[in-house]
Amino acid sequence: MPHTLTIHELTAKLAAKELTACETTRSCLDRITAVDSKLNAFVSYDAEDAIAQAEAADQALADGVCHKDKPLLGVPIAIKDVIAVKNQPLSCGSKILGDFNSPYEATVIRKLRDAGAIIFGRLNMDEFAMGSSTENSAFKPARNPWDTDRIPGGSSGGSAVAVAADESIASLGSDTGGSIRQPASLCGCVGLKPTYGRVSRFGLVAYASSLDQIGPLTKDTRDAATMLKIIGGHDMRDSTSVPREVPDYIEALDGDIKSLKIGLPKEYQMAGLDPEVKSSVDAAVLRIEELGAEVREISLPHTEYAIAAYYIIATAEASANLARFDGVRYGQRFGSADPIEMNRDTRGAGFGEEVKRRIILGTYVLSSGYYDAYYIRAQKVRTLIREDFLKAFEEVDIIASPTSPTAAFKIGEKVDDPLQMYLSDIYTISANLASICGISIPCGFTSGNLPIGLQLLGRPFGEEQLLSVAHAYEQATDWHTRRPTVN
Repeated sequence: MPHTLTIHELTAKLAAKELTACETTRSCLDRITAVDSKLNAFVSYDAEDAIAQAEAADQALADGVCHKDKPLLGVPIAIKDVIAVKNQPLSCGSKILGDFNSPYEATVIRKLRDAGAIIFGRLNMDEFAMGSSTENSAFKPARNPWDTDRIPGGSSGGSAVAVAADESIASLGSDTGGSIRQPASLCGCVGLKPTYGRVSRFGLVAYASSLDQIGPLTKDTRDAATMLKIIGGHDMRDSTSVPREVPDYIEALDGDIKSLKIGLPKEYQMAGLDPEVKSSVDAAVLRIEELGAEVREISLPHTEYAIAAYYIIATAEASANLARFDGVRYGQRFGSADPIEMNRDTRGAGFGEEVKRRIILGTYVLSSGYYDAYYIRAQKVRTLIREDFLKAFEEVDIIASPTSPTAAFKIGEKVDDPLQMYLSDIYTISANLASICGISIPCGFTSGNLPIGLQLLGRPFGEEQLLSVAHAYEQATDWHTRRPTVN
């Protein structure tokens, strides 16, 4: 079935004329029809437009265009509903944007199109990427394909579900504090957060501008490497995009990790880590060691301050970024003609509870009298956390840890306890604060058949080594080949 293939499997079959792009796209659309009412991965999709793109791809293949020139030619890719696709809905999982359609296209979307990808579907997410469970979606909570009573993680929950349940060949998500890696872990797929500045953020609706990064969710590491090669690179339209050459990440997947050193942070052996998660991660690290890497303990001494620093910095930036949603320029408008009342009523009705909570917190820490006490201090702590990582990377090449402290929890289990929800990202947020790269790959299952993820963290712009270790482990195990049964 075409929808079950990886990117590299599919492109080989397309090149050999064993499949067509139309057959593949219809297979994905049929899969969505069959299972998405149970999973809620998609907010919307345009089947007619997807088929039209597939027909154009088939014509290009018939005309002799090869995958060397267009590496994603004929490959359906679904998009998180926070990344702008021209003339498609852009709701960010919120009511406040109403029926807004994007008038422009994100740089990553242009790059995917240039590579021949079929761009289809808007994927479910926590509202404005604020959440760890995709329960904060204004439309409907996404559900984990391994157990539909459980959350898929967030905020890129729909992106992970679409890939894990074979509704799309691959997807794009965004990661502000773990929003690609954590749902990838809980759904049993691969999720890559590139180094800050590696991928253009132009066309990504901002949550926290100094933390956000776009990245791929895929069925294996090779596909993640392919996607990153395509979407990476400098963009003049994004001032935070770094003018640095993008390597050929596929060449890094040579299986040789014998010279590499893997660090295990002693601070990550903390209370709240589920024993089954710990057991699977320990076994994964042992397997990497058996493949030739050297494993040693390291210290990241400021780890305990990461969550506090993150939720001050992220909410402060969110309170500024979301000020534009006021009912005046675009989206929904509620209330009277009085501008103050209209602004209050629009934001009150349009934003969900979690978004309001973070805006209020962010406004507070930026307010007069508290700016130095909270925001400036959090930025200083951020610097210390980054220095911890840079010092650690003088000793080791890659840092390994759990991606999430637990497997997927039940829907509704933590909605009334925001602090417990925030702790779901305890292993992932430091990478965003430090602006380094990270990946989550499947490394096991609980006794209840729920996926467990191994997180690997690399130096700034160290994606080659990161992908090399992830791929070597993946080739020595079969966790990434397992798929949920959803009918």
